[in-house]
Amino acid sequence: MNLKLTILATAAWITTISLGSSASAENLQHIQQLLTTKDCTECDLRDAGLILTDLTGANLSGADLTRANLSRANLTGADLTGANLTGASLNGANLTDASLNGASLSGTDLRDAYLGGAQLFGVNLNSANVRGAVGIPAYAGTHQDFYAWGAVEAERGNHNVAIANYNRSLALKPDFAPAFLGRGVARFELGDELGAAQDAQIALELFEEQGDTRNHKRAKYLVDVVEHLHERDQEAPGGGNPTLFKIGQAVVSIGSFLLRFLAPF
Repeated sequence: MNLKLTILATAAWITTISLGSSASAENLQHIQQLLTTKDCTECDLRDAGLILTDLTGANLSGADLTRANLSRANLTGADLTGANLTGASLNGANLTDASLNGASLSGTDLRDAYLGGAQLFGVNLNSANVRGAVGIPAYAGTHQDFYAWGAVEAERGNHNVAIANYNRSLALKPDFAPAFLGRGVARFELGDELGAAQDAQIALELFEEQGDTRNHKRAKYLVDVVEHLHERDQEAPGGGNPTLFKIGQAVVSIGSFLLRFLAPF
């Protein structure tokens, strides 16, 4: 997998669901069956409008939910095994303990969805939009996937979510230097200078061991910025130099942007 393409595809992903003509395309009989019984195996639910619908425990295995709008729906414990969710919106949906094994998630909007305990075996999340999604299991992505998702969240300013993704990346590959540097930048943006310095130092050592001179310089820069700010804080207790701090933040942010989008990982 090309990590740069993953990052760019995730960052530039645009929802293409069109609801303007959905009414005429909906299979009303199958929608009524779903809402009445919550049992709609292999149903035709293309273009169905199911926003905020309570589908707790629903059986939708093998259902065709192409372009369906399930935004903020409650799908806790639902069975979506083998379902076709191409182009569907699950934006903000609750998928706790749901089964999406073997589901088609091409172009699926999973932004801010909750996936705690969900099963995602045999799925490909690379073409889905998972920005802000919580609880993606480790087996559903590679260390590079989680790094890419973290980078996108960091660019959106969601540094805590970015850190969670970097942590997942490092859990899968403990010596993955870019994740240490990315996490260091995120910690710096959150004001955690000590954590930023620690991560940057680890990244620095790993990049040196791996012969990556370009990113070694980026890690060294972050280390130097944090050390300089610490020295200024000691010289001027109670806040240091706020102007320097803002300059440091801006430059590190630019450096992190270049790292995410140009580094050849």
